[in-house]
Amino acid sequence: MPLHRSLIAFSSRNYCLFFGGQVISLVGTWMTTTASLWLIYHLTSSPSLLGLVGFAGQIPIFLCAPFAGVWIDRVNKHRLLILTQVLSMAQSFGLAALTYTGTINARWLVGMSLVQGLINAVDMPVRLALVVEFIERKEHLGNAIALNSTMFNLARLIGPAIGGLVIARYGAGRCFFIDGVSYLAVIAGLLAMRLRETAHPGGEQHPVAALREGFRYAFAFKPIRALIIMVALVSLVGFSYPVLLPIFARDVFGGDARTLGYLMSATGVGAISGALYLGTRHGLRGLGNVIVVGGALMATGMAGFALSRWFPVSLACGVLGGLGAVLLMASSNTLVQSLVEDDKRGRVLSIFTMSFTGTMPLGNLMMGAVAGAFGPRLALGCGGGLCAIIIWRFHRQLPELRRLAGPHLDRLEKG
Repeated sequence: MPLHRSLIAFSSRNYCLFFGGQVISLVGTWMTTTASLWLIYHLTSSPSLLGLVGFAGQIPIFLCAPFAGVWIDRVNKHRLLILTQVLSMAQSFGLAALTYTGTINARWLVGMSLVQGLINAVDMPVRLALVVEFIERKEHLGNAIALNSTMFNLARLIGPAIGGLVIARYGAGRCFFIDGVSYLAVIAGLLAMRLRETAHPGGEQHPVAALREGFRYAFAFKPIRALIIMVALVSLVGFSYPVLLPIFARDVFGGDARTLGYLMSATGVGAISGALYLGTRHGLRGLGNVIVVGGALMATGMAGFALSRWFPVSLACGVLGGLGAVLLMASSNTLVQSLVEDDKRGRVLSIFTMSFTGTMPLGNLMMGAVAGAFGPRLALGCGGGLCAIIIWRFHRQLPELRRLAGPHLDRLEKG
């Protein structure tokens, strides 16, 4: 029986294995994210340290991802992804051991976040680059990216909710341990794959020259450049608000770890809705408009959350923000993946990863500092306003970007 077009990427066996393992592992990852945020705020009651934990976990991506992209283009990506999963599993078990022995403190949490950030600097771009190898037909790439967003946000919906319940009953250490075990699923899926052998370019070109070539290629073509810059700016001012959620959960709404889990899961509800919509789309045309609508919804959700005094309204604003965020990010990812040449895929996607995740640490520090000085509501409201300005500017560029990208997309759709 043929698959519905919203699930067409599942016709590829390797992608099915990847999806199944990742969705289990990502639930554990979001449990760890929830536990880390709750634990640091529980230990210190410091908004600035909340921002510092986020900064430590993401600044390595900003600094290292472009160099990782050079490496990714030269090695077996499949084996490299297995290595990053094993290292992430060890990091989660290490957090569990520190928590169970009572050794955990703010310094350890910041340090372990830094370690995971170093791993993610390689893991994130290599996962993005491998998606095109996991699917059997390149025209299924957009559907695979939409399903990736569904997978990620399904985990974001389930993981924090489970994490909040586990923290309330058993403590943060149990979340870290479950996360470590969950990596076995994705490692098993990767080992079960049957991938075609592909040639990997040698190391004739100096790494710095290869890195320079990747930046020159990405920024010379205006559609890719505009997407990367827009994503970097939105990520800086709009994707850092989760570090403030423990303040809202405990101090604004008078709740506990379960309240934090509900707030984090609310964004997952909207995000899954957005990902499911993208999975039903056919072709690449119109994704620019989807990005603009997504950015507007995200900005509205952030502003509404900042103004809300009623918990159900805040949950609804979280849903709206999550919907907008996934429409913006998944559509941008699909367009960049479609426009880039295969031999530069690792480098360009590492730059895209840097623009998305790598600018978050600065945003985390800014959000934490503004929240500490003026309160979380003002920090979140300012972020939403700046996000709206960035999206308006991108909207103004759309006609020219369509004209420049049109011939490339025409060739891609023809074959």
